Amino acid sequence: MSDPAKLLPRVAITIGDPAGIGPEIVLRAVAAAEVAAQCRPLVIGSRAVLARVAGKLGLPLPPEIEDQALDPETFVPGEVSPVAGAAAVRAVKRAAELALRGEVGAIATAPLNKAAMAAAGFSYPGHTELLAELAGVRDYAMLLAAGALRVIHVSTHVSLAEAIRRVQRPRIETVIRIAHETLGRMGLPRPRIAVAGLNPHAGEGGLFGTEEGDVIAPAIAAARAAGFDASGPWPGDTVFFRCARGDFDVVVAQYHDQGHIAVKQAGFETGVNITAGLPFFRVSVDHGTAFDLAWQGRASAQSMIEAILLAAKLAGQSRA
Repeated sequence: MSDPAKLLPRVAITIGDPAGIGPEIVLRAVAAAEVAAQCRPLVIGSRAVLARVAGKLGLPLPPEIEDQALDPETFVPGEVSPVAGAAAVRAVKRAAELALRGEVGAIATAPLNKAAMAAAGFSYPGHTELLAELAGVRDYAMLLAAGALRVIHVSTHVSLAEAIRRVQRPRIETVIRIAHETLGRMGLPRPRIAVAGLNPHAGEGGLFGTEEGDVIAPAIAAARAAGFDASGPWPGDTVFFRCARGDFDVVVAQYHDQGHIAVKQAGFETGVNITAGLPFFRVSVDHGTAFDLAWQGRASAQSMIEAILLAAKLAGQSRA
């Protein structure tokens, strides 16, 4: 008789920066009954680090670990470390390799620390850019989800001044297309895509800015002509609420905080981050490394659980 567990999708789970809360939340999440019921977790990270955290906090070790050798004595929990930053990047690269080879159905990632990555010689702003390079993808975007609210971003980790400069018609059209394709892969074949304005009241007819009329509206018109169900530009102070209540399936946010604040208000501990545009599914927690909580037994694993469950669902859909 076949083992039912082997029929579950396999999900690679990286522990993030080992000096942060990643090891703890991964241990807690993989031990959760709902995770075990939905996927076969493959944890990628240092077995020695995981054993140290598990022993300290009284948590079980995952049944399957791909060891990324790292001595826990070489860094200090709660502090930025190039050693830890390099280990986190290695784990992500390995997970991407497995996903590209089809050996796992999706990836779920614990948080990286940008300062630690930079100290280790990696200049990526985060997972999104690193994974896009590994997958050889040029067009990608960050998609956040919390409950019924989904938000995809025109730009993310840049200054506000640079974000305004990046509100360009080709990029907005690309993000609308990525949103359509990604939500289609998630089971919504014709998603309703709302595009947020950049300025207060979506420019108020040009009184508060002209980007809506000059750039955003033409991008929406082009997307509609291409067959996408896009609308707007909608005022940023109401469009996220409307999406959360069901008027739309996703909102195109024009910059990082416009979208992130809405999602974190909707579900700070349950929100997840999806890298849209990759040839495989990658889901992450929607929070940082929380060095002030590292290895103390006080970190919530709920976002990590939600990320793994969504990764498992998407992996299962991709196999159907």
